[in-house]
Amino acid sequence: MSQAKVDRYKEEKRNRAKIIKKEKRQWMATKAGLSLVALVLVVWAGVSVYNGINAPDSSQIEKPTYTVDTSAVDDFLSDMSVEE
Repeated sequence: MSQAKVDRYKEEKRNRAKIIKKEKRQWMATKAGLSLVALVLVVWAGVSVYNGINAPDSSQIEKPTYTVDTSAVDDFLSDMSVEE
């Protein structure tokens, strides 16, 4: 082994406890973040289901109706098919 490799190994060995603690902190932070995301998804799904169950019946809600006059489009299309 070269002297540089030996020095790196000794440095790593000296700081091994710090490195292990840092890795544990990173792993715990990752687990906490993933747990938070999972919790948010579960709560969101629960609220969605709750709101769907407790929504008023669709027969009670007055839905808006829209009418569209398509006679101009129909006339245009019929003129297009006649010319071919």
